[in-house]
Amino acid sequence: MQYRRLGKWGVKVSSISLGSWLTYGATVDRETATACIHKALDLGVNFFDTANVYARGAAEEVVGQALAGIRRDSYVLATKVFWPMGDGPNDRGLSRKHIVEQCNQSLRRLRTDYVDLYQCHRYDPEVPLEETVRAMEDLVSQGKVLYWGVSEWSAVQIDDAIHMTRAHGWHEPVSDQPVYNMFSRYIEDQVMPLARREGMGLIVFSPLAQGLLTGKYKAGEPAPAGSRGANPETSRMIANLATPERLQKVEALRQVAGRLGISLAQLALAWVLHHPEISSAITGATKPEQVEENVRAADITLSDEVMAEIAAILG
Repeated sequence: MQYRRLGKWGVKVSSISLGSWLTYGATVDRETATACIHKALDLGVNFFDTANVYARGAAEEVVGQALAGIRRDSYVLATKVFWPMGDGPNDRGLSRKHIVEQCNQSLRRLRTDYVDLYQCHRYDPEVPLEETVRAMEDLVSQGKVLYWGVSEWSAVQIDDAIHMTRAHGWHEPVSDQPVYNMFSRYIEDQVMPLARREGMGLIVFSPLAQGLLTGKYKAGEPAPAGSRGANPETSRMIANLATPERLQKVEALRQVAGRLGISLAQLALAWVLHHPEISSAITGATKPEQVEENVRAADITLSDEVMAEIAAILG
Protein backbone atom coordinates (compact mmCIF):
# COMPACT_ATOMS: atom_id res chain seq x y z
CA MET A 1 0.00 0.00 0.00
CA GLN A 2 1.12 3.53 -0.74
CA TYR A 3 0.29 6.39 1.64
CA ARG A 4 -0.11 10.01 0.68
CA ARG A 5 -0.43 13.19 2.68
CA LEU A 6 -3.81 14.86 2.58
CA GLY A 7 -2.62 17.77 0.47
CA LYS A 8 -0.07 19.80 2.44
CA TRP A 9 -1.35 18.49 5.78
CA GLY A 10 0.42 15.99 7.99
CA VAL A 11 -2.12 13.16 8.10
CA LYS A 12 -1.41 10.31 5.67
CA VAL A 13 -4.10 8.23 3.99
CA SER A 14 -3.89 5.07 1.92
CA SER A 15 -3.98 5.85 -1.79
CA ILE A 16 -6.77 3.28 -2.12
CA SER A 17 -9.54 3.75 0.43
CA LEU A 18 -12.85 2.02 1.12
CA GLY A 19 -16.22 3.75 0.98
CA SER A 20 -19.77 2.66 1.77
CA TRP A 21 -22.02 4.52 -0.66
CA LEU A 22 -24.79 2.25 -2.05
CA THR A 23 -23.27 -0.79 -0.33
CA TYR A 24 -22.90 -1.17 3.42
CA GLY A 25 -26.14 -0.96 5.33
CA ALA A 26 -28.02 -1.25 2.03
CA THR A 27 -27.27 -3.84 -0.67
CA VAL A 28 -24.48 -5.67 1.18
CA ASP A 29 -25.22 -7.68 4.32
CA ARG A 30 -23.47 -6.77 7.56
CA GLU A 31 -21.29 -9.90 7.68
CA THR A 32 -19.93 -9.36 4.16
CA ALA A 33 -19.39 -5.65 4.79
CA THR A 34 -17.39 -6.46 7.91
CA ALA A 35 -15.31 -8.99 5.96
CA CYS A 36 -14.55 -6.33 3.31
CA ILE A 37 -13.49 -3.78 5.93
CA HIS A 38 -11.29 -6.27 7.76
CA LYS A 39 -9.70 -7.40 4.49
CA ALA A 40 -8.96 -3.76 3.68
CA LEU A 41 -7.28 -3.31 7.05
CA ASP A 42 -5.21 -6.46 6.50
CA LEU A 43 -4.02 -5.08 3.15
CA GLY A 44 -2.94 -1.74 4.56
CA VAL A 45 -5.99 0.42 3.82
CA ASN A 46 -6.20 2.99 6.62
CA PHE A 47 -8.82 5.39 5.23
CA PHE A 48 -12.54 4.61 5.48
CA ASP A 49 -15.19 6.98 4.15
CA THR A 50 -18.90 7.06 4.86
CA ALA A 51 -21.73 9.59 5.35
CA ASN A 52 -24.70 10.00 7.65
CA VAL A 53 -27.10 9.88 4.70
CA TYR A 54 -25.87 6.54 3.37
CA ALA A 55 -28.77 4.20 4.10
CA ARG A 56 -29.99 6.85 6.57
CA GLY A 57 -27.33 6.09 9.15
CA ALA A 58 -27.12 2.33 8.60
CA ALA A 59 -23.80 2.58 6.73
CA GLU A 60 -22.21 4.43 9.64
CA GLU A 61 -23.50 1.79 12.03
CA VAL A 62 -22.01 -1.02 9.94
CA VAL A 63 -18.67 0.75 9.63
CA GLY A 64 -18.62 1.55 13.35
CA GLN A 65 -19.37 -2.03 14.30
CA ALA A 66 -16.74 -3.42 11.91
CA LEU A 67 -14.06 -1.10 13.30
CA ALA A 68 -14.97 -1.69 16.94
CA GLY A 69 -12.00 -3.19 18.72
CA ILE A 70 -9.52 -1.94 16.11
CA ARG A 71 -6.92 0.49 17.48
CA ARG A 72 -8.49 3.90 16.90
CA ASP A 73 -5.19 5.55 16.00
CA SER A 74 -4.51 2.97 13.27
CA TYR A 75 -7.11 4.24 10.80
CA VAL A 76 -8.50 7.49 9.42
CA LEU A 77 -12.29 7.76 9.57
CA ALA A 78 -14.33 10.20 7.51
CA THR A 79 -18.02 10.99 7.34
CA LYS A 80 -20.21 13.78 5.95
CA VAL A 81 -23.16 16.07 6.62
CA PHE A 82 -25.66 17.95 4.44
CA TRP A 83 -28.41 15.77 2.96
CA PRO A 84 -31.82 15.32 4.70
CA MET A 85 -31.88 13.00 7.68
CA GLY A 86 -35.50 13.64 8.57
CA ASP A 87 -38.63 15.47 7.50
CA GLY A 88 -38.19 18.57 9.66
CA PRO A 89 -37.08 21.95 8.29
CA ASN A 90 -33.79 21.75 10.21
CA ASP A 91 -33.01 18.13 9.33
CA ARG A 92 -30.82 19.10 6.37
CA GLY A 93 -28.24 21.56 5.12
CA LEU A 94 -25.21 23.19 6.71
CA SER A 95 -26.71 25.28 9.49
CA ARG A 96 -24.87 25.19 12.82
CA LYS A 97 -27.84 23.30 14.29
CA HIS A 98 -27.80 20.53 11.68
CA ILE A 99 -24.01 20.20 11.58
CA VAL A 100 -23.60 19.90 15.36
CA GLU A 101 -26.55 17.59 15.87
CA GLN A 102 -25.56 15.31 13.01
CA CYS A 103 -21.95 15.19 14.12
CA ASN A 104 -23.05 13.94 17.54
CA GLN A 105 -25.31 11.32 15.95
CA SER A 106 -22.58 10.19 13.56
CA LEU A 107 -20.16 9.77 16.47
CA ARG A 108 -22.72 7.59 18.23
CA ARG A 109 -23.33 5.41 15.18
CA LEU A 110 -19.61 5.12 14.45
CA ARG A 111 -18.85 4.23 18.08
CA THR A 112 -16.07 6.77 18.39
CA ASP A 113 -15.27 9.98 20.25
CA TYR A 114 -14.03 11.78 17.14
CA VAL A 115 -13.90 11.58 13.37
CA ASP A 116 -10.66 12.32 11.59
CA LEU A 117 -12.33 14.10 8.68
CA TYR A 118 -15.78 15.71 8.70
CA GLN A 119 -16.99 16.84 5.28
CA CYS A 120 -19.68 19.20 4.04
CA HIS A 121 -21.40 16.86 1.60
CA ARG A 122 -22.50 19.70 -0.68
CA TYR A 123 -22.51 23.51 -0.62
CA ASP A 124 -25.55 25.11 1.06
CA PRO A 125 -26.55 28.40 -0.61
CA GLU A 126 -29.24 28.98 2.04
CA VAL A 127 -26.77 29.26 4.92
CA PRO A 128 -24.14 31.99 5.36
CA LEU A 129 -20.74 30.51 4.68
CA GLU A 130 -19.45 32.00 7.93
CA GLU A 131 -22.04 30.01 9.92
CA THR A 132 -20.94 26.74 8.32
CA VAL A 133 -17.23 27.43 8.64
CA ARG A 134 -17.54 28.57 12.28
CA ALA A 135 -19.51 25.43 13.17
CA MET A 136 -16.71 23.31 11.73
CA GLU A 137 -14.13 25.38 13.61
CA ASP A 138 -15.98 24.80 16.87
CA LEU A 139 -16.15 21.03 16.32
CA VAL A 140 -12.41 20.98 15.69
CA SER A 141 -11.79 23.06 18.82
CA GLN A 142 -13.93 20.64 20.84
CA GLY A 143 -11.92 17.64 19.61
CA LYS A 144 -14.88 15.95 17.95
CA VAL A 145 -13.34 16.55 14.52
CA LEU A 146 -9.63 16.57 13.68
CA TYR A 147 -9.87 17.95 10.13
CA TRP A 148 -12.74 19.19 8.02
CA GLY A 149 -13.32 19.24 4.31
CA VAL A 150 -15.92 19.54 1.58
CA SER A 151 -17.43 17.42 -1.17
CA GLU A 152 -18.42 18.56 -4.65
CA TRP A 153 -17.90 22.26 -3.93
CA SER A 154 -16.88 24.48 -6.81
CA ALA A 155 -13.42 26.02 -6.91
CA VAL A 156 -14.89 29.45 -6.09
CA GLN A 157 -16.79 28.08 -3.08
CA ILE A 158 -13.69 26.32 -1.78
CA ASP A 159 -11.56 29.41 -2.30
CA ASP A 160 -14.05 31.55 -0.40
CA ALA A 161 -13.99 29.14 2.54
CA ILE A 162 -10.20 29.03 2.63
CA HIS A 163 -9.87 32.81 2.61
CA MET A 164 -12.53 33.18 5.31
CA THR A 165 -10.76 30.76 7.64
CA ARG A 166 -7.42 32.46 7.10
CA ALA A 167 -8.93 35.87 7.78
CA HIS A 168 -10.28 34.66 11.14
CA GLY A 169 -7.39 32.37 12.06
CA TRP A 170 -9.66 29.32 11.94
CA HIS A 171 -8.89 25.79 10.75
CA GLU A 172 -9.23 25.72 6.98
CA PRO A 173 -10.75 22.90 4.91
CA VAL A 174 -8.06 20.35 4.14
CA SER A 175 -9.77 18.33 1.42
CA ASP A 176 -12.38 18.12 -1.29
CA GLN A 177 -14.20 14.94 -2.27
CA PRO A 178 -15.33 15.21 -5.91
CA VAL A 179 -16.23 12.57 -8.46
CA TYR A 180 -13.27 11.78 -10.71
CA ASN A 181 -12.65 9.05 -13.23
CA MET A 182 -11.75 8.63 -16.90
CA PHE A 183 -15.23 9.73 -17.96
CA SER A 184 -15.88 12.46 -15.38
CA ARG A 185 -13.05 15.00 -15.32
CA TYR A 186 -14.61 18.37 -14.56
CA ILE A 187 -12.22 19.00 -11.66
CA GLU A 188 -9.24 19.26 -14.01
CA ASP A 189 -10.20 22.78 -15.12
CA GLN A 190 -10.41 24.64 -11.80
CA VAL A 191 -10.50 22.36 -8.74
CA MET A 192 -7.19 20.58 -9.41
CA PRO A 193 -5.29 23.85 -9.97
CA LEU A 194 -6.81 25.23 -6.75
CA ALA A 195 -5.77 22.09 -4.86
CA ARG A 196 -2.20 22.44 -6.14
CA ARG A 197 -2.04 26.13 -5.24
CA GLU A 198 -3.59 25.90 -1.77
CA GLY A 199 -2.31 22.48 -0.70
CA MET A 200 -5.73 20.85 -0.49
CA GLY A 201 -6.01 17.09 -0.78
CA LEU A 202 -8.42 15.53 -3.26
CA ILE A 203 -10.21 12.36 -2.16
CA VAL A 204 -12.10 11.22 -5.23
CA PHE A 205 -15.14 9.00 -5.38
CA SER A 206 -16.48 6.82 -8.17
CA PRO A 207 -13.03 6.22 -9.70
CA LEU A 208 -14.46 3.23 -11.56
CA ALA A 209 -17.49 5.17 -12.86
CA GLN A 210 -20.00 3.09 -10.92
CA GLY A 211 -18.47 -0.12 -12.24
CA LEU A 212 -18.36 0.91 -15.89
CA LEU A 213 -14.56 0.87 -15.78
CA THR A 214 -14.46 -2.69 -14.49
CA GLY A 215 -15.63 -3.91 -17.91
CA LYS A 216 -18.62 -5.76 -16.49
CA TYR A 217 -21.07 -3.93 -18.77
CA LYS A 218 -20.97 -4.81 -22.46
CA ALA A 219 -22.93 -3.50 -25.44
CA GLY A 220 -25.93 -5.62 -26.31
CA GLU A 221 -25.63 -7.79 -23.18
CA PRO A 222 -27.73 -7.66 -20.00
CA ALA A 223 -26.10 -6.36 -16.84
CA PRO A 224 -24.51 -9.14 -14.78
CA ALA A 225 -26.61 -10.50 -11.92
CA GLY A 226 -25.87 -8.75 -8.66
CA SER A 227 -24.42 -5.65 -10.34
CA ARG A 228 -25.78 -2.12 -9.96
CA GLY A 229 -26.92 -2.29 -13.56
CA ALA A 230 -29.20 -5.20 -12.64
CA ASN A 231 -30.56 -3.48 -9.54
CA PRO A 232 -33.88 -1.66 -10.27
CA GLU A 233 -32.88 1.16 -7.89
CA THR A 234 -29.57 1.92 -9.62
CA SER A 235 -29.99 0.53 -13.13
CA ARG A 236 -31.05 3.87 -14.63
CA MET A 237 -27.88 5.54 -13.33
CA ILE A 238 -25.76 2.81 -14.95
CA ALA A 239 -27.71 3.03 -18.19
CA ASN A 240 -26.98 6.76 -18.40
CA LEU A 241 -23.27 6.08 -17.92
CA ALA A 242 -22.95 3.07 -20.23
CA THR A 243 -23.47 4.83 -23.55
CA PRO A 244 -22.38 3.04 -26.77
CA GLU A 245 -19.50 5.51 -27.18
CA ARG A 246 -18.20 4.88 -23.67
CA LEU A 247 -18.56 1.11 -23.98
CA GLN A 248 -16.44 1.27 -27.11
CA LYS A 249 -13.76 3.17 -25.19
CA VAL A 250 -14.00 0.67 -22.33
CA GLU A 251 -13.22 -2.14 -24.75
CA ALA A 252 -10.15 -0.29 -26.04
CA LEU A 253 -9.01 0.35 -22.46
CA ARG A 254 -9.50 -3.31 -21.65
CA GLN A 255 -7.01 -4.19 -24.37
CA VAL A 256 -4.46 -1.78 -22.87
CA ALA A 257 -4.93 -3.37 -19.44
CA GLY A 258 -4.58 -6.85 -20.91
CA ARG A 259 -1.31 -5.95 -22.57
CA LEU A 260 -0.02 -4.68 -19.21
CA GLY A 261 -1.15 -7.81 -17.42
CA ILE A 262 -3.56 -5.99 -15.10
CA SER A 263 -7.34 -5.73 -14.84
CA LEU A 264 -9.29 -2.86 -16.35
CA ALA A 265 -10.27 -1.72 -12.84
CA GLN A 266 -6.63 -1.61 -11.80
CA LEU A 267 -5.78 0.40 -14.91
CA ALA A 268 -8.55 2.91 -14.14
CA LEU A 269 -7.45 3.28 -10.51
CA ALA A 270 -3.78 3.61 -11.45
CA TRP A 271 -4.76 6.31 -13.96
CA VAL A 272 -6.51 8.28 -11.21
CA LEU A 273 -3.58 7.89 -8.82
CA HIS A 274 -1.14 9.02 -11.52
CA HIS A 275 -2.35 12.57 -10.81
CA PRO A 276 -0.34 13.97 -7.87
CA GLU A 277 -3.24 16.10 -6.63
CA ILE A 278 -5.16 12.93 -5.68
CA SER A 279 -4.60 11.85 -2.10
CA SER A 280 -6.85 8.79 -2.24
CA ALA A 281 -9.32 7.03 -4.52
CA ILE A 282 -12.41 5.79 -2.71
CA THR A 283 -13.44 2.34 -3.91
CA GLY A 284 -16.51 0.30 -3.15
CA ALA A 285 -16.55 -3.45 -2.60
CA THR A 286 -19.28 -6.03 -2.21
CA LYS A 287 -16.87 -8.88 -1.47
CA PRO A 288 -13.34 -9.14 -0.06
CA GLU A 289 -11.92 -10.30 -3.40
CA GLN A 290 -12.79 -6.92 -4.90
CA VAL A 291 -10.88 -5.19 -2.11
CA GLU A 292 -7.80 -7.28 -2.94
CA GLU A 293 -7.98 -6.46 -6.64
CA ASN A 294 -8.45 -2.74 -6.05
CA VAL A 295 -5.62 -2.48 -3.52
CA ARG A 296 -3.12 -3.90 -6.05
CA ALA A 297 -3.61 -0.74 -8.12
CA ALA A 298 -1.74 1.24 -5.45
CA ASP A 299 1.54 -0.32 -6.60
CA ILE A 300 0.99 0.14 -10.36
CA THR A 301 2.87 2.95 -12.08
CA LEU A 302 1.74 3.90 -15.57
CA SER A 303 4.38 5.13 -18.00
CA ASP A 304 4.02 8.38 -19.92
CA GLU A 305 3.51 6.31 -23.06
CA VAL A 306 0.59 4.41 -21.52
CA MET A 307 -0.93 7.65 -20.21
CA ALA A 308 -0.70 9.12 -23.71
CA GLU A 309 -2.35 6.01 -25.18
CA ILE A 310 -5.19 6.29 -22.66
CA ALA A 311 -5.59 9.98 -23.46
CA ALA A 312 -5.92 9.13 -27.15
CA ILE A 313 -8.62 6.55 -26.39
CA LEU A 314 -10.56 8.89 -24.14
CA GLY A 315 -10.29 11.77 -26.56
